[in-house]
Amino acid sequence: MSDPDVVVVGSGPNGLAAAVTAARAGLGVLVVEAADRPGGAARTEEVTLPGFRHDLGAAVHPMALASPFLRAFALADRVPFLTPEVSYAHPFEDGTAAVAWRDLRRTAADLGPDGPAYERLLRPLVTRAAAVAAFTLSPVLRVPEDLPTAIRFGLAALDQGGPGWDRRWRTREGAALLTGVMAHTVRPMPSLASAAAGLALAVQAHAVGWPIPVGGTGAIVDALVADLVAHGGRIEAGRRIRRPADLPAARATVLDTNVPELLSIAGHRLPPALRAWLRTVRPGSGIGKVDYALDGPVPWRAPIARQAVTLHLGGPRRAIAAAERAVAARRVPEDPYVLVAQPSVLDPTRAPAGKHVLWAYTHLPNGSTLDPTELVSAAIERVAPGFRDLVLASSARSAADIGAWDPNLAGGDIAAGAVTLRQLLARPVPGPDPWRMAAGLYLCSAAAAPGPGVHGQGGHLAARSMLRHEFGIREAPDLR
Repeated sequence: MSDPDVVVVGSGPNGLAAAVTAARAGLGVLVVEAADRPGGAARTEEVTLPGFRHDLGAAVHPMALASPFLRAFALADRVPFLTPEVSYAHPFEDGTAAVAWRDLRRTAADLGPDGPAYERLLRPLVTRAAAVAAFTLSPVLRVPEDLPTAIRFGLAALDQGGPGWDRRWRTREGAALLTGVMAHTVRPMPSLASAAAGLALAVQAHAVGWPIPVGGTGAIVDALVADLVAHGGRIEAGRRIRRPADLPAARATVLDTNVPELLSIAGHRLPPALRAWLRTVRPGSGIGKVDYALDGPVPWRAPIARQAVTLHLGGPRRAIAAAERAVAARRVPEDPYVLVAQPSVLDPTRAPAGKHVLWAYTHLPNGSTLDPTELVSAAIERVAPGFRDLVLASSARSAADIGAWDPNLAGGDIAAGAVTLRQLLARPVPGPDPWRMAAGLYLCSAAAAPGPGVHGQGGHLAARSMLRHEFGIREAPDLR
C-alpha cells in the first residue's frame, strides 16, 4: 500500500476534523490512534452497569450547532440532537436556582433586579451569535470580520473579567449564573480569559441552546469517522506514536496532541527558538470525574433543576472563586465547584427505563491522585438530599488517572494547556497561523487555537493551513 499524503496522529474531534477536511480535498489520509477505537475522550461507553451509557469526556455541546466547521459539515443533519429549554441551572442549598433559559428574555425576567443588567450585557452579543462564534473560534490575533461585535464582546469580557466584575449585580443569582459557566476554564477568577470563554458559551446558550446528541457524544465521532471512511480515509487504532521513528511516512503530519507530546514526537523538526517557546507552555489544573448509574432521577431541592441537563454547583460567586483559587494553589477545596450533566432527563436511550446516568467532574490540582467520588457526591447531596440513596454504581477517575488514560490530558488537564490570557493570545504560538509548526508539521488539538471544546474548528483550520502550504490547495473543500 502506498504512503498516505497526510498522517493525523490522534482521533479526537479535532484530529477527525482535520482528517475529514484533507480527505474531502482528495488526499490520502491515515489516522493513527493509540486507543483501541477512535474518538479520544469524545466517546460514549458503559462504564458502570450494562445499559448505562456514559460520556467519557464532554457530554453537552454548546458549540455543536455554532461551530463553523460543524455547521459546514451539516452535523445536525447527520446526528439527531436534543436541545433543552433550560441551557443550564445553578442550584443553591436553600432550594432556589438561577436558570439560563434558552430564551434570554425569560432568563432576565427570572433574575428579578439583575434581569435588566444581564440582558444589557448579553442581548447585543446574542443577536450576533454567529459572528461571536466565528471570532471566538479563530485565533485571537486574527482580525475578525465583524469588528464592532468583537469590540463589544471584548468590553463585556473586561466587565466580567476585571476587579469590578460585581459592579452590575445586585443579587447572588445574576453573578452566579455567569460564574458557573466561566468556571469551565478551570482558572482563578476574575480573569479576562475565563470571562471571554464563559461569555462565548453563555451567548450560545441563549442563541441556539446547549444540545446533546441522541445516544451520547460518541455519535459525533461516529459521524466524522463515517465521512472520513466514505472519502477514502483510513484509521489504525491501537497504535501509539511516541517518537519520531514511530511516525508513518507522509507529505504532511497533523498532530492532535498536547504540546509535550508534540515535542516528544516531532520536536527535532522544530526550530530551536520555537522549541524553547513551546517548553514555556503551562499546563492547566486537572479534573476528577465521576460517572453514576442511578435508580431514578436526582432529587434536586430546586424543582427546575430536574429539567436541566447541565448544572453548575458551588454556591454564590465568591464561593466558586475561592474554590478555584484553592485549586490553582494546588489545594483541594472543601466546597468545590462541580459541573454536572444528567443527559438521561432528555435522552431515554442513555439508561434503562426508569433509571438515569449522571456525569460530573470537579476541579483538582494537576496530577492529583484523590478519588473524587466523595467530594462530588457530597456536593450533589447538599443541593439534592437523598442523592446517595439512588446510586446503583459509580466509576471514578482522579486527575492522575485521566492523564494515564489519555496522555493528551496530562495530569487531568482537559484543556491541553492552561487557559490564560497569554495562552489564548498565543495558542500555542502568536500569529494568524498558529497551527503550522514547521514545513509539513501541524498541531490541531485543543493546545492550538481556538482552544478546548468539541467544535472541530482547530482541526479544520489546521488542515486548511496544511492544504495551502503543502499541497497548494486554497479552496475550502465542500463538507456537506
